[in-house]
Parts: sequence; structure tokens; C-alpha cells
Amino acid sequence: MTTTTVHLVRHGEVHNPDRILYGRMPGYRLSERGAQMAERVAGHLADSDVAVVRSSPLLRAQQTAAPIAAAHDLEVTSDQRLIESGNHFEGHRMGHGQARLRDPRNWRWFVNPTRPSWGEPFREQLQRVIAAVHDVRAEAEGHEAVLVLHQLPIWLIRRSAEGKPLFHDPRRRQCALCSVTSLRFVGPHLAGVDYAEPAAELYAGAVDATGGRLT
Repeated sequence: MTTTTVHLVRHGEVHNPDRILYGRMPGYRLSERGAQMAERVAGHLADSDVAVVRSSPLLRAQQTAAPIAAAHDLEVTSDQRLIESGNHFEGHRMGHGQARLRDPRNWRWFVNPTRPSWGEPFREQLQRVIAAVHDVRAEAEGHEAVLVLHQLPIWLIRRSAEGKPLFHDPRRRQCALCSVTSLRFVGPHLAGVDYAEPAAELYAGAVDATGGRLT
């Protein structure tokens, strides 16, 4: 059986001066540092046998995918299944206003963190991204493929691959900006998971998706 690797790349830092939870909102582009991160991950994958580069339709993911594809003389294709997770608090600053946990009007959205009740269920995210992974694995069989997407769907794939429950502490996710979570398949069967942070030198002062600074 052939060996195929599917690399799940998280997009780079986003220009988000208001520090809101932008989710699926259109128009959120990479920051200058985010573009540098994208170049770092492109360099990291430059010597890989990449046959397909596919991205979430959101701008930040498309911009991250572009230098990766260019390094292999490929076009970036889009897959709606790779989009960011849906979230009721999209467009708000977490811990402020309509996203404030202390406001009793918001409690119904926090009642079940294991599902989670504030957004797209973990299981549904996992199912759509797994389907996209297996499609690109078959398309790139015997080579490597890159999917550029978002932190939470990537982390759910990894937890599932490691046999862990999907519910987790978001502060403990190992899925940094422009990180690479690599799924190694033998035939259709997952054989292992690897993780790398080629843009780690650029993390100091960077801002993550919820507006918090990375350490």
C-alpha cells in the first residue's frame, strides 16, 4: 500500500485591530506578520512532494495557502468543508458586551460546553473535515497534500486521531499560527500524526483568533 501525507496548516496571524472573534466573517486578511508566517510555512514544505494545495474559502486561509502552492507551481483550490467553525459570538469581543459570560442573557449559550452550545457541534466539524481529508488523500495518493484551515477543526481532527474526547480546554490546544499537523496514511489507514511550528520565531507579540497575545 502507498504512503500519503496530508498536512493540515493553520493560517497565519490576522489583521484584527479590534480584537473581535471574526469567525466566518469575510475580509479578514493576514497581518504583515501573518504573511511572513505564511512564507515560513511555505519554506518548511518546499521540499515536500506536494501534489494538491486546498484551502478554506476564507481570505486568511487563501492568503496562507498562496505561497505554499506557488512553491510547487500549483493552484490553490477551495473546499467549503474546511471553513472556520460556526460561533454565536462571531463579531463580538470575547468577555465583552453580548459575549460576556457574567450577563445572564448569555447563559443559554454556555450551558453545554461539551457540544458546544455556543456554536457548531464538535462532531459536525470533525465529520466535514475528515471527509475533506479523505478526499484529498485519495487525490494525492502516494504523494503529499496541504489543507489550509483553522485552529479548532484541526485540533478536533488530532484529538480524534489520538482517540481522545472532542471536548477539551481551548487553552491547551497545540495548534499555533501557521503550524503543521501532518496525518500520515498507509493506504486509507491513518498511521501517525506529526506536528511542527515553522513560524515559531514570529510568535512573540502575535495575536491569536480571540484577540489574546501568544507567549
